[in-house]
Amino acid sequence: MKQSRHQKIAELVSGMEIETQEELAALLKEAGFSVTQATVSRDIRQMQLSKVPSENGKQKYALLRQEETPSGKYIRVLREGFVSMDMAQNILVMRTVSGMAMAVATAIDALKLREVVGCIAGDDTIMIAVRSVEETRSLMAKFRELLRG
Repeated sequence: MKQSRHQKIAELVSGMEIETQEELAALLKEAGFSVTQATVSRDIRQMQLSKVPSENGKQKYALLRQEETPSGKYIRVLREGFVSMDMAQNILVMRTVSGMAMAVATAIDALKLREVVGCIAGDDTIMIAVRSVEETRSLMAKFRELLRG
């Protein structure tokens, strides 16, 4: 029940400008969910809904990031910082946006990819030590897939 209610809340806040908990509760009731203000408040907290400015200048609820699991955060950092990559034997050299190499390297380490032995980062370049040449190719394919989304 909670999961379907959360899905409905995500649908409602994505498609409408909902300003208050009471408004959200009324919309949920119209959709067939039996909720109290306390339930709606708890759902808002659990789903980490935020108030953002709406087009009319008022505040509305928004689901800012649905992907924000720990690995989702790391993938987002990788996507935002990535520029290019190339390999030299079992070393993968990744170029990033200036100033992003440390954050991207930390994200790569946190993803705990079995091929990665470790990373060394500068300002816009990361050297990724990989176990073998074959695994370097495999890792590059994994990164391409992650970057495509």
